[in-house]
Amino acid sequence: MTITITAFERSPDGGKGLARDTRVRWALEEVGQPYEVRLVSFKAMKEPAHLALHPFGQIPTYEEGDLGLFETGAIVLHIAQHHAGLLPDDANARARAITWMFAALSTVEPPILELANARLFERDKPWSAQRMPLVEERVRNPLGQLSRRLGGADWLDGAFSAGDLMMVSVLLRLKASGLLDEYPDLAAYVARGEARPAYKRAFAAQLAVNNPAAG
Repeated sequence: MTITITAFERSPDGGKGLARDTRVRWALEEVGQPYEVRLVSFKAMKEPAHLALHPFGQIPTYEEGDLGLFETGAIVLHIAQHHAGLLPDDANARARAITWMFAALSTVEPPILELANARLFERDKPWSAQRMPLVEERVRNPLGQLSRRLGGADWLDGAFSAGDLMMVSVLLRLKASGLLDEYPDLAAYVARGEARPAYKRAFAAQLAVNNPAAG
């Protein structure tokens, strides 16, 4: 059965790999599964056909036969559970990798998104200068803890897993902020993720949609 995912017809990030379909593309590339992409406009995302797939009118979605999924974490977990390459065979290691997926989405990403929104939508507010250091500190706290846990290891728990895929994807949102540079081990960790051939293919595919001349 053909796997079909949805992606922005024109991504807000202009093809920098920050749109969440890149995470799903990366997972599919890691496990060697072919897939098709259906591009949707912002208008189409709010229409009944897409809302039937994603009740919140976002991307990505995942379709395979009679199965339709939404939410990036759920999609990547489904891919990892059904195709070899993203979860260890050992049951305990497998559970830990899934735990890191949840940690990326539930603990590390929320303050990063708060920072992105503050810089994008609140910079001109009179209280922005006072609030921004607080927002940045809420990002630094989990980064410091993650840095200590990673130590000198290449990946979070042994071999590269879906936990690393999700964590690297989340940390990529910080590259433009400069905060990631405060943690050289995390910056190197992200660079290792970006260097993976599967990530490069996923990034190139997303970039080609938004900047055909770069393909």
